[in-house]
Amino acid sequence: MRVTGWSGCLAAAGLLLTGCAGGPGGGGGKISDDKVVLAVLNDQSGIYSATSGKETIESVKMAADDYRAKHGDKAVAKEIVVEAADHQNKPEIANSKAQELYDRQQADVILDVPTSSAALAVATVAKNKKKVFIDVGAASTELEGKSCNKYTFHYSYNSYMLAHGTGTEVTKDGAKNWYIVYPDYAFGQDMQKTFGEAIKAAGGSVVESDPTPFPNDNFATFLLKASNLDPKPQVLGTMQAGGDLVNLVKQYNEYKLRDKGVGLAIGLLGLTDIHSLGPDALAGTRYTDSWYWNTDDKSRAWADRFQAKTGKRPTANHAANYSAALQYLEAVQRAGTDNSDEVVKQLEGYKVEDMFARNGTIRAQDHLLLHDAYLAEVKPSAEVKEPWDYVKILKTIPAAEAFQPQPDPACKL
Repeated sequence: MRVTGWSGCLAAAGLLLTGCAGGPGGGGGKISDDKVVLAVLNDQSGIYSATSGKETIESVKMAADDYRAKHGDKAVAKEIVVEAADHQNKPEIANSKAQELYDRQQADVILDVPTSSAALAVATVAKNKKKVFIDVGAASTELEGKSCNKYTFHYSYNSYMLAHGTGTEVTKDGAKNWYIVYPDYAFGQDMQKTFGEAIKAAGGSVVESDPTPFPNDNFATFLLKASNLDPKPQVLGTMQAGGDLVNLVKQYNEYKLRDKGVGLAIGLLGLTDIHSLGPDALAGTRYTDSWYWNTDDKSRAWADRFQAKTGKRPTANHAANYSAALQYLEAVQRAGTDNSDEVVKQLEGYKVEDMFARNGTIRAQDHLLLHDAYLAEVKPSAEVKEPWDYVKILKTIPAAEAFQPQPDPACKL
């Protein structure tokens, strides 16, 4: 899908987001096909479509506009095109769509790609095609571990960050016994592992953990089991996300597990999940996030722009995709070309400080973006003073503590 643009030089068919056709300022030929192509590959119709979905396209278009506004006539990327495709959360479709985006649409970078199995498939395509891939929507640490490669970068969050925020803090607060349910694919398996390690390190234990079908709309078997385990878990740790998470929380409340002494901890919670359920369904739930739209003036200013375009407040995924697209374009600017090898050199080790990433560094050894993260808590509706402001930030987790302190030895760039 080619996304229609609105500014700069518009082609008769398709989109030119900024500027007119041609190579970099006076450089001629340094930009392949005389344009830079940003491709969004994500779930646009399924369980993760609210968290990222089609609104991510708007985030990327905003990044293109801001790049052009900053550099004007000196912009290396004179013409910027945005392409988009729906991977339907299926790795085989992600594989074919990624190849199509790189080969037919001449994509210079693929962005987003939620669903870890899909992201790992795209990482392989990026490696084989020698094209840049910046993942935002997947949590698997394999992206900077055994499946890392020269052309793949991991942005926003991963299962280590989520586990060592939520798992550690909830356990230290007294919830020593956990029952974990997780979706049975790469993301859930990685989350189950990292949460188990974090809980144990904080002095807790996992009473039991169960894989669930993916996607799934009926969690009754697992929820009814929770309060009957021995020892009885103090908290149900759910590793589902998006539409699956919404279904599970609804059923958790229907079965009144909180009244039975089984609290709720969520591995990955998005703003749109809270909006869908209503804050009272999750009031008091703690979780870890990479960004929140109302944290400070810089975040809110960007969120206001996003809302003006979409009618919604942005999730962390929307903000991270904006940042990833902008940092990619800035790397092209510094390199003077969209040649993948040269852009990778500009990204490796780069310090990132923008409306999304605070105290950010793209670690050269494994291409993981390190940045501050946040421990958050959902407000009850009585404390919500304006639409979409459902969360209070309890503390900032410094970048050095939020992510793996050392690269995985399995990563061989």
